[in-house]
Amino acid sequence: MRPMLPTVDTYAELEAILSDEALLRPAALDLCDQLGLVGLALRRFDDGSRPVYAVGGDMVLKLYPPFETAAAVTEARVLAHLWGQLPLPTPRLLATDECHNGWRFVLMSRLLGLSVHEAWPRLTSAEQDRVVTETARTLAALHAMDFKPLTDVVGPSDWSSFLRRRRGHALEHHRHYGATEPWLSQIPGFLDSVPLPASTQLALLHTELMREHLTIDMRDGRRLTGLFDFEPALIGDPAYDFVSVGLFITRGDRRLLRRFYEAYGRAPHDPDQLLAYALLHVYSDLPYYLRELPTPAEPRLDALAELWFGTEEP
Repeated sequence: MRPMLPTVDTYAELEAILSDEALLRPAALDLCDQLGLVGLALRRFDDGSRPVYAVGGDMVLKLYPPFETAAAVTEARVLAHLWGQLPLPTPRLLATDECHNGWRFVLMSRLLGLSVHEAWPRLTSAEQDRVVTETARTLAALHAMDFKPLTDVVGPSDWSSFLRRRRGHALEHHRHYGATEPWLSQIPGFLDSVPLPASTQLALLHTELMREHLTIDMRDGRRLTGLFDFEPALIGDPAYDFVSVGLFITRGDRRLLRRFYEAYGRAPHDPDQLLAYALLHVYSDLPYYLRELPTPAEPRLDALAELWFGTEEP
């Protein structure tokens, strides 16, 4: 009997089988055989919220459970749209389809090098500056692209409605992720105090632009080799992408954030607006940010905004 991926209908069910390679690997190998990738080494990546495998030395196979069909379709379409269009390479889409029990797969080319997250402590200040500059120019190019060919699969269809929905669930979202006082009770008032644009020039957004999703070749001048992970892509306000820039790339370093804006080619966003977007972000995890990033002497959200997203020296 051909090995099959298990029936999975919820995130809880996915988490329960995510580390079970005795269950997942035979199905992944069978899928590779069906794709003509017979005899190539298959190695599971350690991290990630779904099964992802290196196939041979130059391909990546990503598996999506049935309830993440939209994410699989989004990633495949965005990869096809972006191929060869940005200053940094992005993975090339090689194949995509439905496979076992409603699961889908995306087979893509593999980017060279380490993740920037892993390499960052080994980079000189000048090399870190270059990473920031090249990433900013890539984000500017992404935001300048025509996104209209993607509107049938990449949402939201109405950015303002999306923000209203996120506001309506903000307190519940942060309570679920473990936010506590004195931060939790400040969130509704802070969001009410920060005007977000009702209409704006929309752009294709990466939404998770972070060191973990950038690759660098440590053997070749320590230059960036690519940007990946486009399944959470949205179409919306470009400012939304600067949330992950401040949280995961510049990480409260004002000089680096100034450099990012300069390379991107725009004036800095209002820090309060970016923190509002951070609180409304689909993947927002305030307790994690508070553990990983600097925190102000006084626990106020406006002070947090300035610390994480400010560019002026205090």
